[in-house]
Amino acid sequence: MAYLLQHPSSSLAFRQIPLPVSAKSAAASLSCNIKHQFPRWVPRIPPKSLNILLSGSLALSLSLTGVGSAEGKAGVNKPELLPKVFTTVIDAAGFLSEGQKNRIALEIDALEKDTGYKLRVLAQNYPDTPGLAIKDYWKVDDNTIVFVADPTFGNILNFNVGASVDLDIPRSFWSRLAGKYGNIFYWREKGEDASIDAAVVAISTCLREPVGANNCSEVK
Repeated sequence: MAYLLQHPSSSLAFRQIPLPVSAKSAAASLSCNIKHQFPRWVPRIPPKSLNILLSGSLALSLSLTGVGSAEGKAGVNKPELLPKVFTTVIDAAGFLSEGQKNRIALEIDALEKDTGYKLRVLAQNYPDTPGLAIKDYWKVDDNTIVFVADPTFGNILNFNVGASVDLDIPRSFWSRLAGKYGNIFYWREKGEDASIDAAVVAISTCLREPVGANNCSEVK
């Protein structure tokens, strides 16, 4: 069976996610290169497009020996696009108002204090993104969820899930979340900001639930 490993941080443990038959060929080469660089990435787009998006958001082409630059799109590493003052919400695409960014940042701060989980939000339009630079900027680790909002390939919601988070939160939650608030019909009608807002609320609600057989069974 072929697998695709999810994705950012280095030297973290990996788990494997079964892929549909149509994605097996692409995943075979992708998984062996990606596993030494990043943890779990929950994809909502086709493998070829996923390679491009990953190279845009986290410069995966550095570890994919060219696979990440599919269709001529190279990886990105632009630390100059990082905010001068540390923030948990980076809006390189201009999707959010200042009020929305502040509100999301407050929710993220409260979530981290209450649960220990570190949610980080990057809104981008590839290739206008800090890319790989966010990894050190945010000190991505096992307790980190990197939420990349990028409409490039239709579904705007993409999630990088650290090892500890992956143990506590069912993987189906991320797929259901992306399906509900990330689909192209939703964000085109309500706006990219609405998708981001709704996703942050749903993630915060899920992460606050007690870990158990039925946690995060609903996307709220």
